[in-house]
Amino acid sequence: MNPPSPEKNLLPGLALAIAGAIAFSGKAIIVKLAYRHGVDAVTVIMLRMLFALPIFAFMAWWAGRGKPPLSRSDWLGVFGLGFSGYYLSSFLDFLGLQYITASLERLILYLNPTLVMLLTWLLYRKRISRQQVAGMAISYCGVVLVFGHEVRLAGGQTALGAALVFASAVTYAGYLVYSGQIVKRIGSLRLVGLATSIACVCSIVQYAVLRPVGAAFDVPQPVLWLSLLNATACTAVPVLLVMMAIERIGPSLSAQSGMVGPLATIMMGVLILGEPFTAWIAAGTVLVIAGIFVFSRAPR
Repeated sequence: MNPPSPEKNLLPGLALAIAGAIAFSGKAIIVKLAYRHGVDAVTVIMLRMLFALPIFAFMAWWAGRGKPPLSRSDWLGVFGLGFSGYYLSSFLDFLGLQYITASLERLILYLNPTLVMLLTWLLYRKRISRQQVAGMAISYCGVVLVFGHEVRLAGGQTALGAALVFASAVTYAGYLVYSGQIVKRIGSLRLVGLATSIACVCSIVQYAVLRPVGAAFDVPQPVLWLSLLNATACTAVPVLLVMMAIERIGPSLSAQSGMVGPLATIMMGVLILGEPFTAWIAAGTVLVIAGIFVFSRAPR
């Protein structure tokens, strides 16, 4: 039987990539909805990770079937990546969402490719082309535009929130930079399953240390349902959708399809959260997306 042609894979692959980007974008919306019920970041991230843990543990087991066991150095690498790239990055992101809009959060996180490039330049002296510098400059101007608008409206809390989300983007960029060698040895699905399972355990332990364990489910019922939705539709499902998209259309086109993410977040923020949509936000979003497009089209 002949394999499917690239043309037949294109539309299904694009649909999977776009659906994954939109599902990922819903995370910030759900977190903001949960905060309206008086819970904090420690509780929200614990519930999300608690519900997601069985899914990611199963993913790790499934991907590891018939594979050789991990070496000690691989386990240390997976733990470090899970702690920094998923647990710490997610916690900083959830903290930042207490102070800024979902729209600004998504635009900051969308700078991730530029942060990966900057880290590889700092660590490995990898050359950055003029086109990549131009793309980064355009994108950062867009974020600064939206940030300045929110600062005028909300004051100093916006600066704190933006700094936390930017730190989240930096830690996840570090995960992407350092995961390359481990991915080659154990596979992407197995790494994601193990690293996210470790992040889930870290979030649960954090809650047990900082909060009364008995109060874990003593939260408004909508928070539990929102956390379950976050763990499935906005965490586990997008990971699988994007991986299936990459298998069909490759990582480059999958990443470019992810440009719908900021637009989806802004639209859901306006329709679901009632966040304002102004000319400043529109202009900043256009700049960020245009900059990332220019950046991604640069020769490697």
